[in-house]
Amino acid sequence: MKTLGLALALSLVLCGCGFDVESPDLFLLTRTGQGTSLTLLVNDSGTIRCNGGKVRPLPDALLLQARDLAMTLDADVVSKLRFVAGANSVFSYKVRLQDGTLFFPDTAAAKHNELAQAEQFAVQAAQQACGLSG
Repeated sequence: MKTLGLALALSLVLCGCGFDVESPDLFLLTRTGQGTSLTLLVNDSGTIRCNGGKVRPLPDALLLQARDLAMTLDADVVSKLRFVAGANSVFSYKVRLQDGTLFFPDTAAAKHNELAQAEQFAVQAAQQACGLSG
């Protein structure tokens, strides 16, 4: 009984210490090509780092979208989905995820809805969270 009480007291003390546990990054999205390059580091805590700048809050709707994208795009990485840039491609995307990196041209979004969602996320996050033109 004394050991149980000591264990309980120790756990209460440890819980009150305020461990600084960081949330994981969901993904790092990089867009290159004609126009302005864009880099977005999205964290599961609801923050985003735009083009290497300071950490900013990510609106809740975009955080939910980012979490969904991370799962969907990670499945594409695991299935080794590959794309070739077409002649009409304007932007190239690179998304680094937990299980690897996905590369795709903007033209691939016409046949893969999750890639269109990633492109849309990049524009919305750049505008809404980063204050950039998109």
